[in-house]
Amino acid sequence: MEKSIYDPVELLPQVGPKRLEALHQLGIYTILDVLSHYPFRYEDIQVKDLAEIEDQEKVTLKGNVVSEAVLTRFGPKKNRLVFRLAIDHAVIAVSFFNQPYLKSKIIAGEELAVFGKWDGKRKSLTGMKILGVAANDEESSNYESIYSTNKGIKQKTIFQLVENAYERYQDVIPEIIPTYLREKYRLIRHCEAIYGMHFPTEEEQTKQARREVVFEEFLVFQMKMQVLRKQEKAVGRGTAILYDVAALRQFITSLPFELTKAQKRVVNEICGDLRQSLHMHRLLQGDVGSGKTIVAAIALFATADAGFQGALMVPTEILAEQHMESLSQLFEATNVKVALLTGSTKTKERREILAGLATGELDVIVGTHALIQEDVQFARLGLVITDEQHRFGVNQRRILREKGEHPDVLFMTATPIPRTLAITAYGEMDVSVIDELPAGRIPIETTWTRPKNFELTLEFIERQLRKGSQAYVICPLIEESESLDVKNATDIYEKLCYYYEPKQFNVGLLHGKMKPAEKEAIMDAFKNNKIQVLVSTTVIEVGVNVPNATTMVIYDADRFGLSQLHQLRGRVGRGTKESYCILVANPKNETGIERMKIMTETTDGFVLSEKDLELRGPGDLFGNKQSGVPEFKVGDIVGDFGALEAARQEAAALINQENFFDNPDYAPLRREVGLENISALDFD
Repeated sequence: MEKSIYDPVELLPQVGPKRLEALHQLGIYTILDVLSHYPFRYEDIQVKDLAEIEDQEKVTLKGNVVSEAVLTRFGPKKNRLVFRLAIDHAVIAVSFFNQPYLKSKIIAGEELAVFGKWDGKRKSLTGMKILGVAANDEESSNYESIYSTNKGIKQKTIFQLVENAYERYQDVIPEIIPTYLREKYRLIRHCEAIYGMHFPTEEEQTKQARREVVFEEFLVFQMKMQVLRKQEKAVGRGTAILYDVAALRQFITSLPFELTKAQKRVVNEICGDLRQSLHMHRLLQGDVGSGKTIVAAIALFATADAGFQGALMVPTEILAEQHMESLSQLFEATNVKVALLTGSTKTKERREILAGLATGELDVIVGTHALIQEDVQFARLGLVITDEQHRFGVNQRRILREKGEHPDVLFMTATPIPRTLAITAYGEMDVSVIDELPAGRIPIETTWTRPKNFELTLEFIERQLRKGSQAYVICPLIEESESLDVKNATDIYEKLCYYYEPKQFNVGLLHGKMKPAEKEAIMDAFKNNKIQVLVSTTVIEVGVNVPNATTMVIYDADRFGLSQLHQLRGRVGRGTKESYCILVANPKNETGIERMKIMTETTDGFVLSEKDLELRGPGDLFGNKQSGVPEFKVGDIVGDFGALEAARQEAAALINQENFFDNPDYAPLRREVGLENISALDFD
C-alpha cells in the first residue's frame, strides 16, 4: 500500500490502544497531525557560566559530581534527590523532586550536565532533567523542543514519535505552497521547514522554518476564505426578511434599558441588511460588555417576526446556557419561542426540539456544535449568528449556513480588532462596530503585582469576600505539565482551599476537561454564591455573567495576550459594586512589562488591540495567541500580520487564475483546501 502523510498514527511503532487514546486527546490522528504538532517553545540548553546567569533563569550547568546523591522521602510519592556539583571553583547543590530513578545516573567523580532553574540567593539548582555530558558538544543541538502533552503521553514520547514519523514519511510530505510563491517569498521547502521546527540546531533555522509554516497556514486559511466568498457570490441573492417595523420598535422600547448610540447604529445596519434581498455577510465586533447579545436578540426578533427562524451558534455549553437565559428573559413577553440544543440535551427533549425546528414551531435555537449535526433540520432558516466565530472551522460555519435557503449570516466577536486586521482575518465582509459601553458601568480598577506578593492578593480577595462579593482566580493550565513552568489550576485550587475554607469561604474548580454536568453544577453554585472563589482556566473567558463577582485574579498574566486579558477582565464589573482585576506576573522582558502596564492604564479594548498590534512583532516566535480572531497552530495574526495580508492577496489571485482547478501544480493546495472534487463551474 502506498504510504501517505494522511495514514493513521497507529501505523507508527509503539502506538498501542492506550497511547492512541492519549494522542487523540491532543488532536493527533494522522501522520500529518504528528508532524504538525509543533513545539510551542524551545529550551536553550547551551551550557552557561555561573557568572552570567540570573536568578530564576533556566540554564544548563556542567560540572563534576562531588558527592553521593542522597534521597529523602517526605510523604507518599514525594521525595527529594540532592547532590553537589563542582563547577570551576564553586560547588553548588542540585535538587531533583519526585524523580528518585535518577539516582543511578548520578555517580561521584563523573562529569554531568544538568538542566534546571537557578536560585541566585541560595546558589543552587532545581533540576528538571539530566542531559548527560553531550551538552555543547559540536554535534549536539543547543535547543530542545518543548511540546504540548497530557497525562497519557510524555515529552520524550512525542519527540520519538515525531522522529519516527519524519524518518518514514519525509519523502511524501507534499509541497502545498506553489513553486512560484515559494521563490517569490524565499521560503524553504515544507519538508525542510518541518525538520527545522522539530530539530533545530540554531535560532536562524527555526526562524526560516517558522516563516514557511506560517505562510502555508495563512495561505490555506485565506484560500478557504476566498472559496467562501466565491460561494457567496455564486449564491448571489439572499432572502428579504420583511419584518414589521412597528413591532420591532415596540420590542426595542420594551427592553429594560435604552440602547446606546452605537447599538442603535449597529441595529440599523443589521436590520437594513435583513430587509435586503442581497445576502448579509457581516461581522459585529464590540468590546466586553458593549451589549452584542441585545443586538443579536433584536436581529433574531426581527427574523422571527417575518416568519423565519434564527440560529445562534456558540463555542461552549456554558456560553450557550448564558445566551439561552438572556434571550428567554428578553422574549418572555413576546410570541418568540426559543430553545437550547447542546451535546448534553436529553434524548427526549432533543427529539421535541428537532421536531419543533422541522415544523417551524420553534423560532430561535441557541446551541453549540450540536446545531450542525445531520439530523438538525429547519423549516425556514433565515438568520445564522455565530458568536466567537474564530472558534469554529470554516466548514462548521458552512454546514450551519447550508441548513437554510441562503440565510443571512452575522458573525460576532467580543474582541475589538483593528479594522484592517478584521478585514484581512475574516475576508472582505461588512464590519459593524459597537465602540461605546452602556452608561453606568463602573471602570474596573486593574493592578499588576509580582508572584512573591500573592499573600497580599489573597488578603485583598478575603476583604472583598467579607463584603459579600465573589472572586475568580484564573490559571493558564489545568494540571501539571512537565513542559510548562506555570502555576496550574489544580495546584492553586488546593492552596486556596487551604487558605479560605477554614475561614468559611467555599472554593470551586472549573476547567475544560470536566463533564458538562460538572461544569454546570459548579457554575450554578458560583452564580448562587454557594462558591465564593472560583478557580478556573480560560473556559470562563466568554459568556459567564455573575454580577456579584467583583475580583478577577489572573495568574501568570504574561502568558496571555492583551485581548485575552481584556476578555477575562470583562467577567467582573457586571454589577453595581466597584470591581478589581489583579494581574499576577513576572514578565521576563521589556515588552512583557509594557503589556502589564498598558493593562493597568486603559479599559478600552480598541486601544488595547492597537497596542497589541504595536507591541508584538514577528520576532515574538511563539507569542500568546490573540483571542477573538482565527487561531492557527503556529501563525499569530497580530505578530505575523504582514504574512497574513500577503497570503490574502496571493489567495485572491490564485483562486481567480483560469487554470487553478486544472493545474496539477496546485493539486496539493486544492486538496488541503478541500477542493479536489470541485471545478470552476461550481462557482459560476
